[in-house]
Amino acid sequence: MSDSMNHKARPLTFLAGFLKHPREVGSVIPSSRSLIRRIVRHGDVSSARVVVELGPGTGVVTKQMLRHMRPDARLIALEINPLYIKTLQRDIQDPRFSIHAGPATEIQQALQTVGEHEVDLVVSGIPFSTLPKPEARRTLQRLNDRLSPDGRFVAYQFRSEVRKLGEPILGPATVRAGYWNFPPMRIFIWRRSDAVALA
Repeated sequence: MSDSMNHKARPLTFLAGFLKHPREVGSVIPSSRSLIRRIVRHGDVSSARVVVELGPGTGVVTKQMLRHMRPDARLIALEINPLYIKTLQRDIQDPRFSIHAGPATEIQQALQTVGEHEVDLVVSGIPFSTLPKPEARRTLQRLNDRLSPDGRFVAYQFRSEVRKLGEPILGPATVRAGYWNFPPMRIFIWRRSDAVALA
């Protein structure tokens, strides 16, 4: 399939994935370019050696992060939707990229599979507002356990549930508006160094 055909088919693939697994998908359409640019900037993607993406969907954010990542970096995506996994495997042929077919709570296993222990940046589009609270807290605790000393966690969300769940574990979040996206999203940013400074 050509790149242009892939580009046209991607929103339909994303919608199909949403209809099959609405609880795990944050929107009915992929993220906008403007939102993605802000995710890349706030996550400081270019400085990260190990990046984990929770819920990459069809890979719209994934591809932009790979464009900005270091040559020696690696990106591990955790995805449970078989349709999205198939799309990612077909569309992304980058040696720095790998997929872990499992839930976000398996971040430790995903890192171990590629021989890593810590992560410099976690980016998440999974909707924490629809996850069962015990699962959401486990996810946040496990990613916090694996963040490097300068690690960052960036979550782009329609609702603010991730902030309520995340601040007791990760400390205060910085919030940036994302009204340029449809639906409007907010970007929640945590930095391990900020939490340590406040401790």
